Amino acid sequence: MENMDVISPENASGPPSPPPPPVKSNSGTMWKKSTLQKCNIFASKATRDAWDRMFDEAHGADVLIHTDDNGLIYAHSNVIGMASDVIRGLMKQDKKNSRCKSISILGVPHDAVRVFIRFLYSSCYEKQDMEDFAMHLLVLSHVYVVPHLKRVCESHFENTLLNEENVIDVFQLALLCDAPRLGLLCHRMILKSFEEVSTSQGWIAMKQSHPSLHKELLRSVSYELNSLKQRSRKQKEIQTYTQLYDAMEAFVHICRDGCREIGPTKIKNPHVSCGFQACNGLEMLLKHLAGCKLRSIPGGCSRCKRMWQLLELHSRICVDSEQCKVPLCSSFKERMKKQSRKDEKRWKLLVKNVLSTKRIGGSPFFLQAIDVNM
Repeated sequence: MENMDVISPENASGPPSPPPPPVKSNSGTMWKKSTLQKCNIFASKATRDAWDRMFDEAHGADVLIHTDDNGLIYAHSNVIGMASDVIRGLMKQDKKNSRCKSISILGVPHDAVRVFIRFLYSSCYEKQDMEDFAMHLLVLSHVYVVPHLKRVCESHFENTLLNEENVIDVFQLALLCDAPRLGLLCHRMILKSFEEVSTSQGWIAMKQSHPSLHKELLRSVSYELNSLKQRSRKQKEIQTYTQLYDAMEAFVHICRDGCREIGPTKIKNPHVSCGFQACNGLEMLLKHLAGCKLRSIPGGCSRCKRMWQLLELHSRICVDSEQCKVPLCSSFKERMKKQSRKDEKRWKLLVKNVLSTKRIGGSPFFLQAIDVNM
């Protein structure tokens, strides 16, 4: 103990050196967890090539997979059984005592089955194979419960493979293979490009083989078209009410502050903007109203009628008619008392819609939307 050098605050010449970093171990729990989750990323190319070579050379294969057209594919029971519980169950059902098991995967092309089995080995596939057999691989991934392959197929359809010609076939497969996201994407494309989709071979075949699904799609297309019309009409209404509100604000601005040619104070430079887009049109209407000779004739002038309606609308939303500078504001207030209940109800609805376009930060000269029905 006497010969040991003890580092203390008195004899230390500097801070102690940090401990060495932990050594990464391939047997570590966290490394194993990450590798299992994303083996196709962490596995090296050499490893993937080794799995592909094992499948291609079929060395030590103990499973025969029968496909259409008397095709045969050799595989290893341990590999494909670990990748798919369904295939493992099929191999257990083979009661033969021979060392080589036998299963059948029918109903899809032989090459598609080969791409599927290869994916069970290395999670790899050729781009051209995915383009050629994406639908078949989607079905195989669902039937034999290979979720990773199903996600790969859905991703390829979503990004590149889905088009107006095959969307009906893919939509039906998505319904059968429990792929809701892919079904939603197909449904959106059908609604968006219905004219092109309705002329495709898939649509014609579906109309004959699945008339109930055909009717459901037609119903959803009709509903979508009606919804689009309603949204368009609603947007136009909101735009109209917003323009009316802006016109009411411009009214107060012109009559209280003045603008280019009308009001107590006129802008010297007519090219300078006052900040109210409706000013120019309102000034023209006011000037027309002042000099129009047709306004007193039965039938009158359409522009003057429009001006009277704007003046009445202003009077209905004005907070204080006695202090208001807009012409005839108090007169229209008195006129409101003599109107029929039907006209009063119609005007109240218009005022409510106009004021509701400015729910936040409305003008202090106007009523609030919550005060209309009071």
